[in-house]
Amino acid sequence: MKRTVPFLTALLLTTPALADWKPVEKIANYAISGQTVEALYVSIGEKGPVIGKDSAGNERRAIAHTNFKLTWQRDYQPQAGACVLKTARPKLIITYTLPRPAAKLAPAVQARWDAFAAGLAAHEKVHGAGIVDMVDKIVAFSTGLTVADDPGCTKIRAELTQYLDQLSKAQRLASRDFDKVEFGAGGNLQSLIAAFLIGK
Repeated sequence: MKRTVPFLTALLLTTPALADWKPVEKIANYAISGQTVEALYVSIGEKGPVIGKDSAGNERRAIAHTNFKLTWQRDYQPQAGACVLKTARPKLIITYTLPRPAAKLAPAVQARWDAFAAGLAAHEKVHGAGIVDMVDKIVAFSTGLTVADDPGCTKIRAELTQYLDQLSKAQRLASRDFDKVEFGAGGNLQSLIAAFLIGK
């Protein structure tokens, strides 16, 4: 069954049922060492979360990272030869991996660290908001989805999977595009790192 997704999303987002879930947000810190901003930044490069490998097979690390686990409770109901997805309730756990100094810092270094850490957390929260938006769109599309001639509720699962795949790819692309801007010339993260390292 074909559906006009933008209109449907706008329509369904007005229903109270879609607000009946909230993500769980967690922070996972990794310890870094050093007593100067330079040493702390070097430690981040050595201990940051692994996000893949480069062309030479070496591990690529990030300063911070946002990951998520998404599971669903779905109620598929056969009705008059069709299949209706009556409810789709997500359980979303978002984990922000962020650096944290292992030892107490001198006041001047601590002040620069606090500003740097707050900026990192704000950046990762944008990634988290993109994930929540993706899940909201899935809920909007899923709730009430009906596929004709599907008494075994198999066609509806294929249609839902296809839509989820499209949204997942769009979310990953938007996340990468955001990072490119943030780390690019004049970007927020580039400026944040510069302020941390040279105090400007």
